[in-house]
Amino acid sequence: MDRASIQERFGIVGSSNAIKNVIDRARQVAKTDISVLLQGESGVGKELIAQALHELSVRRHEPMVVVNCGAIPEGLIESELFGAEKGAYTGAVEQRVGYFEEADGSTIFLDEIGEMPKEAQVRLLRVLETGKFSRVGASQQQQVDVRIVAATNKNLAEEVQAGRFRKDLYYRLSTVLIDIPPLRERPEDILPIFETFLHEFSKEYNSSRKTLTEDAEDVLKDYRWPGNVRELRNVAEQVTVLLRADEVSADELRPLLRDIGEAAPSTELMRVDQQEQRQDEDDTSTDIRQRELLYRAILEMRMDLRELKDQIGSLMSNVGVVVPRDVAERGDFPGDYDDFVVVRNAEEAEDFRDRPERNEPGEVDSLIRDVVYEVDEEGPARPTPRGERAGHREPPQGEDVVPESTARRPRDVPAPSEDESEDVEMERSEPAAEEVEEALPTLEEAEKQLISRALKQFDGNRRKTAQALGISERTLYRKLKDIDEDL
Repeated sequence: MDRASIQERFGIVGSSNAIKNVIDRARQVAKTDISVLLQGESGVGKELIAQALHELSVRRHEPMVVVNCGAIPEGLIESELFGAEKGAYTGAVEQRVGYFEEADGSTIFLDEIGEMPKEAQVRLLRVLETGKFSRVGASQQQQVDVRIVAATNKNLAEEVQAGRFRKDLYYRLSTVLIDIPPLRERPEDILPIFETFLHEFSKEYNSSRKTLTEDAEDVLKDYRWPGNVRELRNVAEQVTVLLRADEVSADELRPLLRDIGEAAPSTELMRVDQQEQRQDEDDTSTDIRQRELLYRAILEMRMDLRELKDQIGSLMSNVGVVVPRDVAERGDFPGDYDDFVVVRNAEEAEDFRDRPERNEPGEVDSLIRDVVYEVDEEGPARPTPRGERAGHREPPQGEDVVPESTARRPRDVPAPSEDESEDVEMERSEPAAEEVEEALPTLEEAEKQLISRALKQFDGNRRKTAQALGISERTLYRKLKDIDEDL
């Protein structure tokens, strides 16, 4: 039987090369008992091709048995395919004949084979290889002569890679693989198939024959038809029943196409190929990744700002607090500084001292000479003399010099007596003429002289020297290191 006769007999409409190749392939294998796997999207007409394979074979005198593997529950699929003995399971009150027994000497069409559980796949492979099977609950095997035609809307090769389908069963089923193309890949067949359906439904519903305008025909050809021939048949039936006019326009046809009818009933549909669809998916995934990166950067920036705020708050909590000497020596600082004077550096302390209305005369001056707290890179606030600023101590000069009698001294070193103090004051008030005429030392030189003098006084004891100078031992070590480098 030639191709045209097969198309007329089985109602296969189309003149595209794709559908011609499918018919030629089916005609070649129809008279054999070889297993055939039909692969294609839902609605392309796989069952129609399976019926043609059976009717063109030597088994055409027996009815073809159709089994939808996706519609049978997983627990019952083995008993449905191979039968069951009485009492094999709960509810088996009598012996049951399976589909394979019914198809003995004929063809069994296993639709949606990709939905079959893996346990049933093992038994199906056994039937394909030996033609033998046993009912559920039986010990004896039966021999059957069955030709298997399977169909799926999945890509079984990908299912095998994913581990959802047995590789050996796939190779056994796909001895001959017939791939049925979707309707969008053969647009020249759309209008002939639609006209055939219109003719059939016009006779069935006793309605007038509908015709399409050119715009309506373009809409049908440009639509992607995700439901393929099945969807096209439904649209033709709706046109016959719902539309009263004999001529159907594009605006009347668009609402019947469900994928776009609600979203854009008045816009033309453009065909989208697989490459454009993959490009759109790649663009969408790129946008999602960019949004994730921006969101992560905003969160990190927010965390950095929070840490910076905490650090500033910590620094501000340690800025220049003037407290009495005995409290500073004990290190027992109260949490509330409302009763104390707060300054940030020695300049602010001097400015505060010049406003005697804030305290009793001499009280602020003595507090400022005692201790000024300030923050530096060495850690939390520490007691330092007023003259030292940011780790550097100014040499004594003019009225800014803290009297030696009030400078901090180690507890084991006695303070000078009153007579000695008077002698020192007279020496300072009556400098020699030679000293007046000499050039004043620089700040750096004066600092070196003061440190050297203190070291000699305490026989090189750095701890006592640092206490006498009112600086920390770390600061003293750093200054000594600078002095050695200069030398």
